[in-house]
Amino acid sequence: MSHPFRIGVISDTHGLLRPEALAVFAGVDAILHAGDVGNIEILDALQAIAPVTAIRGNVDIDGPCAALPATEFVTLAAKNFYLIHNLRDLDLKPEGASIDVVISGHTHQPLAQARSGVLYFNPGSAGPRRFELPVCLGFITVDGSNIESSIENLL
Repeated sequence: MSHPFRIGVISDTHGLLRPEALAVFAGVDAILHAGDVGNIEILDALQAIAPVTAIRGNVDIDGPCAALPATEFVTLAAKNFYLIHNLRDLDLKPEGASIDVVISGHTHQPLAQARSGVLYFNPGSAGPRRFELPVCLGFITVDGSNIESSIENLL
């Protein structure tokens, strides 16, 4: 019996990686960063915990973060994930492209919504607090054919 595959999902760090994020990601099998990294050292710190797949966001216009891809397709635990920073830029039909989960960021608002058999997941923002929005990140757990998601507030 294999153990559930646990994925840490983070977005909109904007150059700030909180120690709380590192602590709650301890033990995950993989990490997905949905853009607006802000500082490449954030990805290095996350890579020390688990393999990282990251994309750039609209603030990642200079330095190494600007070289990150705008979108990424990755298969983890036999499930297909598509990362895009701003969901409004989605120019494909995930259900027709064998995508199980669409990961996005940008809005700083957490979201977990199933549509047409696809999970749309935004972990919210783990970086500097904006407005009255929560500072949070997320988890996706794959256990066989089952996909579950959760949001964890950091502050």
